[in-house]
Amino acid sequence: MSSIAQRELFGGAITADLPTRLIDVAQLREVPDTQEVFIYPDSLASFIVEVLERVDQSDDYEAAKFHFGALEDAPNPEHQTVFDIKVLVNDRGDDTPSPVILHGKQLMHKFNRQALDEVEILLGLFRVQTKNVDLVVSANIPIVANEGGAVEESQVPGIKSDFYSLVRSLHIVDYGLFA
Repeated sequence: MSSIAQRELFGGAITADLPTRLIDVAQLREVPDTQEVFIYPDSLASFIVEVLERVDQSDDYEAAKFHFGALEDAPNPEHQTVFDIKVLVNDRGDDTPSPVILHGKQLMHKFNRQALDEVEILLGLFRVQTKNVDLVVSANIPIVANEGGAVEESQVPGIKSDFYSLVRSLHIVDYGLFA
């Protein structure tokens, strides 16, 4: 089980619980202002928190599927499988929207490689209606990585647990972030 601590994201406008061993990619390279990216030190598994313009789909499940499909550089429906989709109710008593959680798998070309990698994905979609924003949290878990970095099968449950800790704890503190 990972040691978890609350981290400030986007300059403190959002807080969320993340494993302390995750590496903030912004410490290694430039990350767009609309993203927070964290990686595990022993694999290519990652968490991405991204502020996006709200998509046209009015159905939250369809919006989650849209964002899931957009994770692949050149979306190919044959390379995508959705296993489960559900709402995770925010019962903390704050006004952060309840996320739609999608669990799926994609076959994708990573880092411009020719071979397809198999990536298990957990996606949390927080729809901020009043600001016309979709806040997307994704866990990318490479199950098959043709050139290294795949997650060992024994690590997958811990990464999934870390993802659920992140989305359950995610709190939008300052809606001015979405101005």
